[in-house]
Amino acid sequence: MRSAQPTTPWKPLPSAAMAAALLLPMGLHAQESYPGYGYAPTEDDHIGEREYSPYLHQGYPQRVFWGDTHLHTSLSTDAGMIGNRLGPEEAYRFARGEIVTSSSGVRSRLQRPLDFLVAADHAENLGLAPMIEERNPDLLKLAFGKRIAQMVYDGNYGDAYTLWGQGMTTRQDPLQGQDDLTRTMWERLTSAAEQFNEPGKFTALIGFEWSSSPGGNNLHRNVIFRDGKAEADQIIPFSNYDSTDPEDLWAWMQAYEEKTGGQVLAIPHNGNLSNGLMFDDFTQSGEALDRDYAERRMRWEPLYEVTQMKGDGEAHPSLSPNDEFADYGTWDRGSFGPEPKMPYMLPREYARTALQRGLAYEQSLGANPFKFGMIGSTDSHTSLATTEEDNYFGKATPAEPSADAERFQEKITGYLQEADGPDITIRHFKTLASGLAAVWATENTREALWDAMNRKEVYATTGTRMTVRVFAGWDFEEADVQRPDFAEVGYLRGVPMGGDLSDAPADQAPRFVIRALRDVDGANLDRVQIVKGWLDSEGEMHEQVYDVLCSDERAINEAFRCESLVGNTVDVETASYTNSIGDALMLAYWRDPDFDPEHRAFYYVRVLEIPTPRWTTYDAAFFGVDLPEGVPPTHQERAYTSPIWYTPGEG
Repeated sequence: MRSAQPTTPWKPLPSAAMAAALLLPMGLHAQESYPGYGYAPTEDDHIGEREYSPYLHQGYPQRVFWGDTHLHTSLSTDAGMIGNRLGPEEAYRFARGEIVTSSSGVRSRLQRPLDFLVAADHAENLGLAPMIEERNPDLLKLAFGKRIAQMVYDGNYGDAYTLWGQGMTTRQDPLQGQDDLTRTMWERLTSAAEQFNEPGKFTALIGFEWSSSPGGNNLHRNVIFRDGKAEADQIIPFSNYDSTDPEDLWAWMQAYEEKTGGQVLAIPHNGNLSNGLMFDDFTQSGEALDRDYAERRMRWEPLYEVTQMKGDGEAHPSLSPNDEFADYGTWDRGSFGPEPKMPYMLPREYARTALQRGLAYEQSLGANPFKFGMIGSTDSHTSLATTEEDNYFGKATPAEPSADAERFQEKITGYLQEADGPDITIRHFKTLASGLAAVWATENTREALWDAMNRKEVYATTGTRMTVRVFAGWDFEEADVQRPDFAEVGYLRGVPMGGDLSDAPADQAPRFVIRALRDVDGANLDRVQIVKGWLDSEGEMHEQVYDVLCSDERAINEAFRCESLVGNTVDVETASYTNSIGDALMLAYWRDPDFDPEHRAFYYVRVLEIPTPRWTTYDAAFFGVDLPEGVPPTHQERAYTSPIWYTPGEG
């Protein structure tokens, strides 16, 4: 274990003070009580009485839940039409820890079950592939249905997929007016979620993906319901055929809530494939961002999927040249359309820069359109939510585990590139076995998980299940990080990830207490970092990465970096490593040395593991194939917490 070497031992709060703190009413600001964690005192709680058990009124999250908010099954046309034969039932069984045989015939199982899953199938012609396979009579009576089904029955799968893709590209719905077909498949998806939802043990959240793709650029969102089947079945999913404009999606979401009394949020993903549109300075209709837009965006989109198979979206090396860990899973050639990536697009694609730009918007508009928490998820199209490097089932069925060259060489982007333009092809070996959503919630239920997502008390990992917790406040001390009541004191005296600080006391700077525990079945930790972004008095944006704690007793130099690298124990030939370097547990305390109370700022924690083999290295060792050129044999998995924001006082 490594810690920040506290100078004084921890002291428990006086019993009277603790009792008073525990009995405060819920729903107040974070430094007054535990905000919004589902506990409300009743007459039966004996408020004010002295009782032996200290846990009677404990309403804050006590554990992290692991899941995937972005998995596709055969009901997604871009999965089912290219070989995925596993529906949502198999996806849920796999996520719950059962052995499932993949569509290519490979037996698969997770090392450990997930706690929750969203089968977020594409809304566009939901369930088309199963309808063809089942010879749905309502589909086959349609001219398009007959044509595409016959292609499939004749074995012309590529032609069938191309025919469907033409409609997606032109936004001409080949099943326009056939809402009953969509409703049948949607109710099949919601029924599977109801079947496998087991509150307290496993949560099947209902959701879908809206696949906006203007010009082939990715503006996709996953829509996540807090509700069950009764509410969700009152609608059919909003699709790319309805609109490519996120503002229209938000209007649809508002209409859903007004109609059903339910609640819903959306999670954007793959800004790195948006070609500068994800965090643009203009709406899709060409208007400059205003306060109303900013407030609506953060009302409906509190989170951002910062890492997944199609690259990592935290930072780009050209935007963060002083961050030696910024070049991780970088996809920057283009998107799914013909337009190549240009440098001017990058600042509007990556999370860290978007968070900085959000501060500037908040100062000018009075609202921040990019005030998002961060999660990871897979975007797997195999129905198998795998993120372990030695158990990676790929982006889609054609690239499932195999010695076949397609496993590494399948094209992800580059199908529509200009004949005389630059090569924008990205192949499957560049995918990441990423990522996971980590949620600090009070219990494993739809309501508690959704509420935690909505308040941003979540973090992202690239597939590892390291446990990370951070609190920020004005009066934390080094000893607090070692307290046995760490979380309780964190909520009482500070704010968690996703929270807000404001009105800095005189001569005070934000203080952070951080705990990071390695994945119990994974690699030791290299370092704990804080990434800070701020807006100075001249309106200029800045960032700084601080190494807060380094493993193996390495010191931190004047540039705020570990004085040396952690090392590397990986044997590439055997795709193995040891935990003879790094630390299993890291306890860190940090006070911002450069704080200016007049500057808006955000802070998030990044934790790095020691180097481990990449999935391509495991594949090369298992199948006896050559490592692909263009990716390193090792990498350092990581976690990104949701930010904590600081806002200066009004006066």
